[in-house]
Formats: sequence, C-alpha cells, structure tokens
Amino acid sequence: MLRNKRSEAWIAATLVAPFLAIYGLVFIYPTIKLFMISFTDAPLIGSGAFVGFENYARLWGERRFNVALWNTTYFVILTVVPGTFAAFAMALGINRLAGRLQTFVLALFFLPYILPVSVVYLIWDWTLNFQFGIAMHFFDTLGINRVPVFKSTTWFMPAVAFITIWWTAGFSILLFLAGLRAIPFEIYEAAALDSAGRWATFRRITWPLMWPITALVLTIQLILQLKIFDQVYLFSTGGRPNDNLVLVYYVFQRAFQSDQGGRAAAAAVVLFLIVIVVSAINFQLTRLSKGGAR
Repeated sequence: MLRNKRSEAWIAATLVAPFLAIYGLVFIYPTIKLFMISFTDAPLIGSGAFVGFENYARLWGERRFNVALWNTTYFVILTVVPGTFAAFAMALGINRLAGRLQTFVLALFFLPYILPVSVVYLIWDWTLNFQFGIAMHFFDTLGINRVPVFKSTTWFMPAVAFITIWWTAGFSILLFLAGLRAIPFEIYEAAALDSAGRWATFRRITWPLMWPITALVLTIQLILQLKIFDQVYLFSTGGRPNDNLVLVYYVFQRAFQSDQGGRAAAAAVVLFLIVIVVSAINFQLTRLSKGGAR
C-alpha cells in the first residue's frame, strides 16, 4: 500500500511539474519582479535605485492617474452589467429559435467575437468617423449635426463601451445558451401544468437556475473590462488620449513613452490589486445573492 501511494505521488508530481514550472516562469516570477521594480526608479530596461513607496505616493496626486482610474471605473459601469444582461436577453431570444435559423442568428452574434481588435476598430471608424463615417452621412440626411464621437470626452467612453459590448457579447451568449440548454425540460412542463405564466416561469425557474452562469459571466467581464486597453488606444488616435486614459493605457505611457519602469510597475501593481479585490468582492456578492434567491 505504501509503495502504491508513493508511486502514485511520484506520478502525480511528474505530471504536475511541467505546469508548475511554466506557471512559475510566466506568472509567479514576473509578478514578483513587478513588485520589486515598483519600489525603484528603474527605467523600462535596466535597474534603478530603491525609492520605497515614493512611486505609489506620487500616483494618487497625479491628475493623469486619477483620470485613468475614473475612466476605468466608468467603463466598467458602462459595460459589465449592461453587457451581461444584454447577452442574457439575446440568449433567451436565440434559445426560442430552432434549426438553421437558430444557428444562423447565433453565428451573426458570435462573428464579432472572433474579429481582431484592429478589424473592429476599422469597422467602427468607418461607421462613426466624423468626416466620412456612414452614420454621419445618415445624420446629414436627417438634418442632425454631426457628432465627433471619438474626439469628444463626453461621447468617447459610451461609444467604446457600446462597441466593446457588441464585440464581446458572442462568448457570453454561448455561455448563457449552454446554461439554458442544461435546464431540464421537465421543469418547464411541470410549470406549464401549474398554469405558470412566462414571467413567473422566468422568475421562479429560469433566473435562479441561470444565476451561476450569470455570476460567471459577470466575473469574466469584470476582469476583462478592468484591463481595457486596445480599443481605447486605437480610437484615441488623433483625438485626446490624455482625457481618455485608462489604467493599462497609463501603464503603457509611463513604461514605453516616458521610460519610467518603476512608476509604470507601481501603477500595474495597483491595477493587479484592484482586479483581485474587485473580483473577490464580486464573487462573494454573487454567492450571497444566490443564497438570497433560494
């Protein structure tokens, strides 16, 4: 028995070791290095002198960092909950379809998700560009003044949030469809025998059973949108990038444009901690909400 247990332990360790090695190399070591650099005045490449918490202290008094923090929070508010429930609503509609029509509609919603961000940028720049965008010509036809969507501080974040929801909804729809199809049909038959209406069926059956999937989608979207960068960077081209800063964009500016690796690392650490704390809080709130729903 002891030999069997030891051999099983050695086999398990052998199988797990490659993963642990890769995980330590690509995540643990860079994370430790990031924390170490954040306490120095190092440039992007090279070492620097130890400065303690100076980089962190300078963050909170800097206007650009405060703008980036606010814009990231604003973007999360605009995308996470609205995007999740929009995807849920679309999944409910697609689930009512059948056959080739369902496959076709699902493909239409999922197609944007597989597009690279550069293609998404070209599509929506072609649509909303102030000078030659299709939407602007439509405004001209209706007698409405053109709106410089990507050059306006007021409209920039809502527009990018809408584009992001359009771009990423396909994956969330697939998750919701998988959850809807996992609900036994017999439950709905029993509800129909009890003369339960659509709203009562949704409130008493569909929504409680779909809550784990909803919580998962909320958590995934929350983590993704806290790390927003690509869309903001591309759509800020030729506009006002300092007014449209988000946290990852701020790290990019400090590291690659200002050659301030220490300050960039400090901002990255702050973002890292925000993602961990907010994700943990979101997970706990979804657990409590699930318990309350029961």
